[in-house]
Amino acid sequence: MKRRVLALILVPFLLFYAVPAGAVEKEERKWQDETMYFLMVDRFNNGDTTNDKEVDTKDPKAYQGGDFQGIIDRLDYIKDMGFTSIWLTPVFDNQPKGYHGYWITDFYKPDEHFGSMETFKKLVEEAHKRDMKVVLDFVVNHVSPEHPWVNDPAKKDWFHEKKPMNFSNKESLQKAWLYDLPDLNTENPEVREYLFDAAKWWIKETDVDGYRLDTVRHVPQDFWSEFSKEVKSVKDDFYLLGEVFDRDPQKIAEYNDVGIDGFVNVPQAEEMRSVFKKPDTSMDRLFNFWKYNETYYENPYVMGTFIDNHDMERFTRLLVKENVFPGTRWKLALAYMYTTPGIPIVYYGSEIAIDGGEDPDNRRLMNFRADKELIDYITTLGKVRRDYPALTRGSVEPLYEKDGMGIYKRTYKDQTVVVAINNSSKTQTVELSSEDLAENQELKGLITSDLVRSDDNGTYKVALDREEAEIYLLKAKSGLNIPYLSALGAVYVLFLLFIYLVWKRGRKNRKR
Repeated sequence: MKRRVLALILVPFLLFYAVPAGAVEKEERKWQDETMYFLMVDRFNNGDTTNDKEVDTKDPKAYQGGDFQGIIDRLDYIKDMGFTSIWLTPVFDNQPKGYHGYWITDFYKPDEHFGSMETFKKLVEEAHKRDMKVVLDFVVNHVSPEHPWVNDPAKKDWFHEKKPMNFSNKESLQKAWLYDLPDLNTENPEVREYLFDAAKWWIKETDVDGYRLDTVRHVPQDFWSEFSKEVKSVKDDFYLLGEVFDRDPQKIAEYNDVGIDGFVNVPQAEEMRSVFKKPDTSMDRLFNFWKYNETYYENPYVMGTFIDNHDMERFTRLLVKENVFPGTRWKLALAYMYTTPGIPIVYYGSEIAIDGGEDPDNRRLMNFRADKELIDYITTLGKVRRDYPALTRGSVEPLYEKDGMGIYKRTYKDQTVVVAINNSSKTQTVELSSEDLAENQELKGLITSDLVRSDDNGTYKVALDREEAEIYLLKAKSGLNIPYLSALGAVYVLFLLFIYLVWKRGRKNRKR
């Protein structure tokens, strides 16, 4: 009986402390709330040795053994870091040594090196059980030189004429052969119908949640308009992430109105790599990218933000060249990416600061034996981003930037989060006014236990050690909260009265 009464007495405490300070009512999950882990199927984890065909771990251009079962075995590893979705390189059947998936020979068959269709379906199912979404890489621009269509006379008009690509000419960009790969004639109605049907078939068969669309700029806009309508007719809230590999935002914006939800933000990625590869680099230009994104993109909140991927040198390689400690620089870059508009995309191995030069060195086999410090940091960032919708839906306002020290705030409804990044080699102290934030409030650190209270003049003194970042929640000053304590007292009086009445009633029943 005593235990039961004690448990009931604790209920008011649980009710009052269940909602964190500054919390915003939980809303329906949107794609802009996602955090994505990008992995190459062959290079991630070997879970089934029975499909280890042509595997040669000493040849970086050969299969390394990664497969669907290997991903299934590591789904909890990915989820525990706070990722809510995964993006996989193409899983379709490929020509020999097509470990990366981009040399497709059959759009309706999974690559035998990765496993069966049943195992892939299980992968999607297991991800969904963990409330994780699955985005699949889909290629419509080209096929493998060994695809049966290439030598089929009846399919001659399924391809553009073989010509070297002139990247400065739009027609050549969309019709020439990229890296000598047979370029599909997507203007041909038969080709379109085949690709539409294949894309819809994979959604119906496997229940994937989105496609990352390879080489978007090498395919005409009108194809994408039709493609988007077709695939989105199969599943509600199906996400399309396009790849226009160009440093010019205006080039990417040319595909704004074709039904593709967001694009991998190459210009911003290049700037992040430049800013965070060494200390004492100004973040001023990086801050300007918020304006670029708002100006050029239809919805900057669903753009894919990233630091490195399978088409560029690993960020760690840039840090090694600068002779700086990778873990520290990775933390700053990730803190920025996780707290600015867009869907953060983390390339596999970044959580252990894996090194790698140009392709294929940037696609090394994953090593799960590593120091957990960076993994723990990513986990913390993921939790903070998930708990505070201002970081996924809020407006952005820069508050300070000088000599590598940058501060900005994100505001959504009644929630304000302040992000401070010290990208310099010295401890920095910045004074923020009540006009920047609010009077009589405090900044509570969400990464560390830092606490910054406004002084009598309404000034907040934010101090950060060299090469550190902090995310703060703006909240009422802690201490005695009279209205809160009064409400809590009233609840207790009523609750104890209820306990007394229950006790009295029980006593009467026992006397009978």
